[in-house]
Amino acid sequence: MANLGSTEPNISKYFANDPPSCFDSLTADEDGRSQGAVAEAYLSYDYLANSSIDQQAQINIPDSVRDMWEPPKMVPGIPPSKLTMPGVSVATDLTDPVQDAVGLLVDANEAQQRKLLLPDNVTQDERGLRELIEHGCFRSAVNLTARLLTIKQQGFGHAGHPVKHSPNSLQLWFTRLALLVKLGQYEIARVEAEPFGALNNPDVFFEFYHPDMHADRKGSMAPFSFRLLLAELPVYLGAPRIALNRLTDLLAVVNQIRSYFERTAGTVPHAKAAHEFWTTRETRILHSIVNCALAVKDFGLVEQLMDRLVGAASTPQKRILLSAWGRVRLQCGDMIGAEKKFSEARRLKEKNSSEAPDLIDRGLLAVAQNDFQSAFEQFQKASEAAPTNTMLYNNMGVCLLYSGKLKEAIKLYEDAIQRNTKSCLNESLLVNLSTLYELESNHAKEKKINLLKLVNRHRADLTVGLDVCLKLQTTV
Repeated sequence: MANLGSTEPNISKYFANDPPSCFDSLTADEDGRSQGAVAEAYLSYDYLANSSIDQQAQINIPDSVRDMWEPPKMVPGIPPSKLTMPGVSVATDLTDPVQDAVGLLVDANEAQQRKLLLPDNVTQDERGLRELIEHGCFRSAVNLTARLLTIKQQGFGHAGHPVKHSPNSLQLWFTRLALLVKLGQYEIARVEAEPFGALNNPDVFFEFYHPDMHADRKGSMAPFSFRLLLAELPVYLGAPRIALNRLTDLLAVVNQIRSYFERTAGTVPHAKAAHEFWTTRETRILHSIVNCALAVKDFGLVEQLMDRLVGAASTPQKRILLSAWGRVRLQCGDMIGAEKKFSEARRLKEKNSSEAPDLIDRGLLAVAQNDFQSAFEQFQKASEAAPTNTMLYNNMGVCLLYSGKLKEAIKLYEDAIQRNTKSCLNESLLVNLSTLYELESNHAKEKKINLLKLVNRHRADLTVGLDVCLKLQTTV
């Protein structure tokens, strides 16, 4: 079960509703939103948000600090042996599976009720890309990135050809790969990410283009979040240990940079702010390593890192982390250890802060003890305290199901969708409700098609396939 849910708008903030991972399902705030400091877990990584953290929380950090990364050694007069030569790997646009399914399972008239922004409906630039993402039109956004990369000679058929990179082109690639991961297009992401390696080739650093271009800047052209995305990508391909190794390598470099600013405080300009900035980046990597460690069941490493994270956190964040630690222990079957961490979290509750996190903790503990009635009551109270957290409906519905109240669970989900159609048509709730329809009757298909019609009219892109989300076969 899960308890989810700059002056120029950043495209990153629209990546909040992926399937849950430890740090976003277990450390969401009372409204069901992931906390900024722990929202970067690998299975629901708000990839593009990391750059927004850099820009908003550390708005005055100079480029020299933000871009710091040592380029590979080059011998003057000798061309580099390896360059970064990416290209879009698919010749056609991604299609909309919802509209296709409605055309197949309902009719063409209903399919025409689908109202999505397409690449042709927005400006052909980063502003148009942000608009598509803001409206949840992720496939259209992927298709627009292909157009924009084609303009930069990095479109379909261009892989393997030398090209000049820029901060803008690398941000475009980062956006495209993050979108592909969000949509579950992992194989396309793997192929297109391969030329970037670990972003250590000389042509993704400003120095490569001196003195003709970027003469006033040094370090990495690629955003830090791009490095993190590439390190974590093996998780989606079923290789979490490779991701763990890559993240460990990334952590070593970041630790060196953070330590440098720690040593030079008082002698190097901006050293104190730079140390805090790189400490934040280090913490983000640690969060990702915790999730990888959970994936490979290295619970000793999880405990070690959670202790480190809690020790370094401020009081509000410490409460969130302690709660997450308790939920991790629940996943391991350690109810006594979980209850201890939940108690520590409750003791850090600040005056006037929401009761919802503590109620959710109690509900999850009750679930682990098979006390589903008590768990339902705790989640119900939490829902009253945090009515926008739609994932609490998921938890309540599951409790009703395990209490033998199938019809009540279905009614709870249907009422939630009726009250707040757009936000409750999320992937998790749709999966649960479709499953309950199948348990209830052999005539579930009609009800699931009605859900498909609602999705067609009220949701933009789903990030889970219809065969999983609605348990509907959409191929002829």
